[in-house]
Amino acid sequence: MRRIALVLSTALLAAPTMGQVRSDGGTALWQRFETPPADARPMVRWWWFGPSVDDAELSREIAAMKAGGFGGFEVQPTYPLALDGQFAGVRNAPYLSDAFIASLRHAGVRARAEGMRIDVTIGSGWPFGGPHVPVDEASSALRRMVLPVPAGADRIALPAWGAGETPVGLFLGDRRLDIAAPTIVPAAIAREALLFVAGRTGQQVKRPSLGAEGFVLDHANGSAVRRHLTQVGDRLLTAFAGAAPPTAMFSDSLEAYGAGWTDDLPAEFRRRRGYDLLDHLPALFDDRPDGADVRYDWAKTLSELVDERYLRPITDWAHAHGTRFRAQVYGFPPPTLSSNALVDLPEGEGADWRRFTSTRWATSAAHLYDRAVVSSETWTWLHSPTWAATPLDMKVEADRHFLQGVNQLVGHGWPYSPPGIAEPGWAFYAAAALSDHNPWYPAMPAVTGYLARVSAMLREGTADPDVAIYVPTEDAFAAMRPARASLNEAIRARLDPMLVDRVLDAGRAVDFIDGAAVLAGKLRHRTLVLPQIERIDPAAYRAIADYAARGGTVIALGALPSRGVGLREAAAGNRTVAAVSRALSGSVRVVVPERLSGELAAHATVALARPDPAFGFVRRRLPAGDLYFVANTGPVAIDTTARFVGDTGNGQWWDPVTGERSPAGTGAIALRLAPYQSRILIFGDRDMPAGAASRDPGTIVVRDLSTGWRTSVGAQLQPGRSWDGVAGLKGYSGAITYTREVETPKAGGGRLLLDFGEGRLRAGDGGADRPRAAIDAPVRDAATVRVNGQTAGTVWTAPWRIDVTRWLKPGRNRVEVTVMNTALNALAARPAPDRRLLVARYGDRFQDQDQDKIVAQPSGLMGRITLLRSQ
Repeated sequence: MRRIALVLSTALLAAPTMGQVRSDGGTALWQRFETPPADARPMVRWWWFGPSVDDAELSREIAAMKAGGFGGFEVQPTYPLALDGQFAGVRNAPYLSDAFIASLRHAGVRARAEGMRIDVTIGSGWPFGGPHVPVDEASSALRRMVLPVPAGADRIALPAWGAGETPVGLFLGDRRLDIAAPTIVPAAIAREALLFVAGRTGQQVKRPSLGAEGFVLDHANGSAVRRHLTQVGDRLLTAFAGAAPPTAMFSDSLEAYGAGWTDDLPAEFRRRRGYDLLDHLPALFDDRPDGADVRYDWAKTLSELVDERYLRPITDWAHAHGTRFRAQVYGFPPPTLSSNALVDLPEGEGADWRRFTSTRWATSAAHLYDRAVVSSETWTWLHSPTWAATPLDMKVEADRHFLQGVNQLVGHGWPYSPPGIAEPGWAFYAAAALSDHNPWYPAMPAVTGYLARVSAMLREGTADPDVAIYVPTEDAFAAMRPARASLNEAIRARLDPMLVDRVLDAGRAVDFIDGAAVLAGKLRHRTLVLPQIERIDPAAYRAIADYAARGGTVIALGALPSRGVGLREAAAGNRTVAAVSRALSGSVRVVVPERLSGELAAHATVALARPDPAFGFVRRRLPAGDLYFVANTGPVAIDTTARFVGDTGNGQWWDPVTGERSPAGTGAIALRLAPYQSRILIFGDRDMPAGAASRDPGTIVVRDLSTGWRTSVGAQLQPGRSWDGVAGLKGYSGAITYTREVETPKAGGGRLLLDFGEGRLRAGDGGADRPRAAIDAPVRDAATVRVNGQTAGTVWTAPWRIDVTRWLKPGRNRVEVTVMNTALNALAARPAPDRRLLVARYGDRFQDQDQDKIVAQPSGLMGRITLLRSQ
């Protein structure tokens, strides 16, 4: 296996800019489709292990990223993979050391020289933290201890406190006691007291690099965040002194497990909510009469502190340094959906496009708060184990992010690997490996070209999701407990798992919205769905009533809300909610969840002749027409018709894989999508090139080319036979070239297509949120095609055929097909690495995932090969 330098057209390598909503004419739109702007190209998360990096290798890998069609990278230092001196040139530089900063400076210089984007994570590993975090600024939690009180005791014996711990409440029954003097009236029976202690979760930074070990910080503690920005953020930016700053500074998802407190929460609670939380601590843990209202007030206060002390200060800090803040705004402790408005570049993760995900959480916020670019962490668990993922797998997951409104992919990821390490080099413990050590990397420009075209088109015009689902933030806050204070997880658990399905099956597009966005005037959708909620912010509910009065459609599932929020406002809030519900009762449609699709279908954006749950679409409204991204997310072809809102009678299909366009017709448009195929459908006043024909014609077989191939490894290998079944090739990962002479007939019109056959269904697709192709492709796993010495293109996705008309000449032609597989075959032929000394030196910082699945895979040309002529 070798690393291959690739060359791309310089037209794709313009200096990156942040995405903007564009509104110019059709010619310019087509040009941006043909040659997407550099900022639409996918990025990668670049893992620096150790960190142990070398300037020459950094430069080489940046050039390889660019050659593969990536538009930039996010630097993420992480755990060591080798001992100092274990391999030539490996020396782990402590995080933030002069050596590390010098390497980061070099990466920044090279990125800008190559016209690429560089983002920098404000830390190593995740969540933020490290050795600079003292115990009194570490992630904070509230725990409850049950203390036995013997019969006859007149005092409660209290335990000793640990580092960073403070007792904040002591209760015997419903009575709050003085912790400083915990005397009680003796009783004849044994009892139990409840002690509440504010302390530290003790969580350590996950997957840290050398020198980045330490406590996770308290995200609701302003001092902790300022210290982190000073000691980590400011230090990172010294690498860019005198040069352009990073495009963005990045925060991963908040995974401070158990974080449900901060030291001054009682004081802030009293100031904001108007009563003493310490009098109600048992209600945070138990189902008491006032428990839900107290928990709502506690969770709302905690969320406000995360907004004010974490998200807003980092955004302000980034702006002060000439950069932006890109963040995954969800997790523990609990930001809200509208918290995304506090960051420049919201980001999500999660590929299950038919459910509530953190991806749709981020894209919804981007649509609501007019963020032109919204990204997602993509391919995090793609076809585990590492190195198993194929180009088709990449597309399968990427399309499910696009269908949720994403228009910037951040691939997970690119593992730095020192020169001299046995191929395929280093890899992250759990992720797709997308570097040029991957055997099929020569096909990457075709893959990233597709991704860039779709990303660019999904930035055009404005998003048009016409249904908003109200997220039950109020109910989720009221049910939340200190041990698991994550709003997005609580909402996922509360929503009907079929809710998004029912909206999509009705041919409607969907966003989520919360009360804060409603109050901010962001409810611009045609329909609002209230999903079986009990509590709602009374002010937001009044705004919803105004929306309905202006003609907005409101559909409630099961029943209208019945309660307000908060302890002090409970009575007044309940009255307001009841009054609004009475006022809405004549105009709101109240239906059982199973009838939602029927209620929504009358105003469908897309109507299919044969509804298919694998079909997905995203609509963008353009100044002169509409743009649809349509995708088949399943392994079975879709052949039906569909009617699209905005059809002006001159639709065009734009193929983001081939970069070609063809007429789409009007009215009931034929919708033919091969397994996992996707297209762009454009409506509006746009010219079609003369002679452009449908890309879905019938075909006839001109030649059967399944035999007679010569290969670079000998005649024993023919199409239909896998490499791993040939002596000497079982452990081979790399490329093999198949060569054949082809006689082209002199007569006949139409296009000539080199077809590699169809895929075969196989069991299992990795799950909805960790998808991979549920099909055995006829090309395993990508191929480049040359005809008469000229590159004709790359075959990596359905329909596994390539137009070779322009390269063929009458008579004899030479066809070369270079096929590339994954690294699994080579890895399966060798023992697993021995990590004992690494663990002994640095601790057990990671566990390689799914090592039992490293087995040799079928490789090569596996289907019937034919030369077709379109009719």
